[in-house]
Amino acid sequence: MERENVFYIKNMVCNRCILVVTRLLEKAGFTPLDVGLGTVVVQEKPGREQREAFRKLLEAYGFELIDDSRMRLIEQIRTAVIELVHYSEDASKVNLSDYLRERCHRDYSALSKLFSEVNGISIEKYFLAQRIERVKELLAYGDLTVSEIADKLRYSSVAHLSAQFRAQTGMSPTEFRRLKGRGLKPLDEV
Repeated sequence: MERENVFYIKNMVCNRCILVVTRLLEKAGFTPLDVGLGTVVVQEKPGREQREAFRKLLEAYGFELIDDSRMRLIEQIRTAVIELVHYSEDASKVNLSDYLRERCHRDYSALSKLFSEVNGISIEKYFLAQRIERVKELLAYGDLTVSEIADKLRYSSVAHLSAQFRAQTGMSPTEFRRLKGRGLKPLDEV
């Protein structure tokens, strides 16, 4: 059931995005009730003109209003993976398929098929890419050793983390650290 006072927004991947979108909502004359990664609930029922004005504001800041139900589901999957990898302390304790089934209220095989069809990669590969990006962030900040990062992200060993990292980036975690974060990607580009 679609609610008219809910907006689905592509490229909302961090707390700063939430802040920007909240300000854009207010600028467009909306009263935000709930602003989260990828989804916004407003008090008002927007008219067509107000919705289009908000769409233009979003686009000026690199966001996109999603109207298509399939694309909404894709964005819901992307957002759930980003939240799990970057903002959850329990990320590595969670079974990805169970987590997405619960978050998206759909059978995992259907989610996986749709995601692969639209994005050209599997959910698992997207999850791995986000996980490697998280490792890059932790390496760039320099506060943790590679061993501590492996423990924090619940890799089975430093060797496992290093092997996955090298396979994804072409370099070791130590080599990446020497770059001082110059290889980090924005989360919406992973």
